[in-house]
Amino acid sequence: MTPRAGGAIPNVERMVAVNRRAHHDYHIEETLEGGLVLTGTEVKALRAGRASLQEAFAKVEGGEVWIHRMHIPPYEAGNIFNHDPLRPRKVLLHRREIERLRARVEQRGYTLIPLRLYFTRGLAKVELGVARGKREVDKREAIAAREAARQIARALKERRRR
Repeated sequence: MTPRAGGAIPNVERMVAVNRRAHHDYHIEETLEGGLVLTGTEVKALRAGRASLQEAFAKVEGGEVWIHRMHIPPYEAGNIFNHDPLRPRKVLLHRREIERLRARVEQRGYTLIPLRLYFTRGLAKVELGVARGKREVDKREAIAAREAARQIARALKERRRR
């Protein structure tokens, strides 16, 4: 992106990947944005809009946060120095944020999952969620509530037509 007059780059987010199953499988209690440490071919593959967060999860290891099983396919125009698609990737966060996440994740039933992967001001960012797994009953209740809301909306729309 070229800077505008005055040198400011517009703060526009360009979405690369969204973990749609996260809100279905987990109760998201807190979210946090962090930067990603990537290689050159990974950045190029992301700019091409290719990534998957489906099976990805994050862990706090040795005072650092790492994302595991996030799939960034090899860059097609890359060479022998292309990256491993499933390698663990480091998330850049402040020490206080990492300690807070570590304390939350150590509680039973909590996990860290990546929710979104995007570019902002030319930098790759990931939104992490502190999540607690939903039971099958919770999932059915959420689906029933969503369906009820749709029926109410249809009824109101039909009523307005008359």
